This record gives sequence, C-alpha cells and structure tokens, in this order.
Amino acid sequence: MGNKHLTLKQKLNTEKAAGIICTLPFIIGFLLFMIVPMGISLYYSFCDYNILTPPVFSGLKNYQKMFNEEVFWTSLKVTFKFAFISVPLRLIFALIVALILFRSTKMTGIYRAMYYLPSMIGGSVAVAILWKRLFALDGVINKIFMLLGMKEPVSWLGDTRTAIWTLIILAVWQFGSSMLIFLSSLKQIPVSLYEAAEIDGANKWQQFWRVTLPLLTSTIFFNLVMQMINGFLAFTQSQIITQGKPMNSTLFYTVYMYQQSFQFANTGYGAALAWVMLAIIGLITWILFATKRFWVYEGGF
Repeated sequence: MGNKHLTLKQKLNTEKAAGIICTLPFIIGFLLFMIVPMGISLYYSFCDYNILTPPVFSGLKNYQKMFNEEVFWTSLKVTFKFAFISVPLRLIFALIVALILFRSTKMTGIYRAMYYLPSMIGGSVAVAILWKRLFALDGVINKIFMLLGMKEPVSWLGDTRTAIWTLIILAVWQFGSSMLIFLSSLKQIPVSLYEAAEIDGANKWQQFWRVTLPLLTSTIFFNLVMQMINGFLAFTQSQIITQGKPMNSTLFYTVYMYQQSFQFANTGYGAALAWVMLAIIGLITWILFATKRFWVYEGGF
C-alpha cells in the first residue's frame, strides 16, 4: 500500500514537473517581452528621456504636459471618431456578407476566401500605399467620378472633411475576420428554431430580428470588443497614407505617440501617451462588459 501511494505521488510529481517545463518557455517569454518592458515603459513615463541620454525622473511632468497640449486632444478626438464610426460599419457589413454566404454553394468557399483576403492584407504597408494612390488627385477614384460627369478632381486626402473618411473606408473594407466569426456562429443556430418560427407565421425579416440577431449578440459583443481595441490601436493607415495631415485631421493617437517617441525624441512622453491609451482602452472595455447584461443573450438554444 505504501509503495502504491509512493508511486502515485511520484507520478503526480512527474506530471507537475512536465507541466512546468512545458509552460516555462511561455512564462519566460511573457515576463521578458511583456511584463518587464511594460514595467520599464511605466518608469519611463515618469522620466525625461530621449533614448540617447539616461532617463531623469521628472514625476508627473509628462502627464501634465500631455493634458495641456492641444495636439493630444486632437489626436484623441480623431481616434475616437475613427473607431466609433469604422467599427460599427465594419460589423454591419461583416454580418450582411455572412448572411449572404450562409447558404452553401459550389462557389461559397471561393467567395469566403475572397472576402477574407482584405483582412489578411488590409493592414499592410503595400495596401496603404495602393489606397493612397487610389484617392490621389490623378487616382482611379477621381477618374471614375470624372467619367461620371464630375468637372474637377477632388483632393480626397488633402481636404480635412474627406481625408478621415478615406481611412474609415479602408478599415471597413477589412471586415473578413469578423465575417468568418459571424458565419461560424450562424451555423450553430439550430434549424428547428427557424422551422418553429415559420410555423408561427414569422417571415424572413421577423426570423432575423427574433431568432438570428438575439442568438448572435454574444458574437457581436466579442467582435465589438476586439474590433474596438484594434480601432484605437490603428496606425498603418494614418502613418502611410496621410501622416496625420491635413491639419492633424487624420492624426491617430498611435501616430502621435510614434512621432513623439521617435521623430521628436520624447520617449518618456511617448511612454506616458501609451499608458493613457491603455487606460482608455481598459475603460471602454469595462464599459462594454458592464453594459453587456442589457443586450447580450447568453442563454442556451
């Protein structure tokens, strides 16, 4: 009996050791590449630091400077506008396309791949450069409108009223990942629910509002949280296409943070900007989770 108990104990210790060994690479990587850099960044946010010279502790100077700068508030306003417009539009288009592709045909696989492709390459520098050329004065967009009767080309990227919308359209175009998630959730809804609704006299529109949409609210919530975080962290579109111009009308918060950290060598100030953005994203995520119980259906089928 004693030997049996000892053997069981040895087996448990072996499994415990194996578990620790298997998770050790992740733990080390997480500590070295996440926790430690975050701690260093937090310290730098309280320092006067420009990379080339040692950091000098300055207390709350960076944060005081931040909240007194007009450009900071402008970049925050632009980022909020971009995220709160592009994310809902992206989810709406993703859901519409998912509903269209829900019915399986011989070409459905190809269509799904085609719609997902923009999400794979949409954040790349090459696509941003292509988008910039599309909306240039001599770009394809202006040529199409001039063929339709427009007299003069529009400076889409040079007008404060239209520049941000070119970036929003690019973001909405990248709806493929959300579409696939919606498509997967649609397949999980039992057909019997639609059959029961049809027997009760519900038409297709009523079935969508009373059956499909309520059962998709958990998926909508997941997509909303993830895409909202991505919206606030958007960088490539503004940096490559407009560099925040004209007149800072497309100056994303991340671009402003990049400019301060590397172009103007205000690395301590840039670290402070990063921590404020982390707090903003955390607050928005908390608000979404706090309001979840009012509109997300979490019951079973």
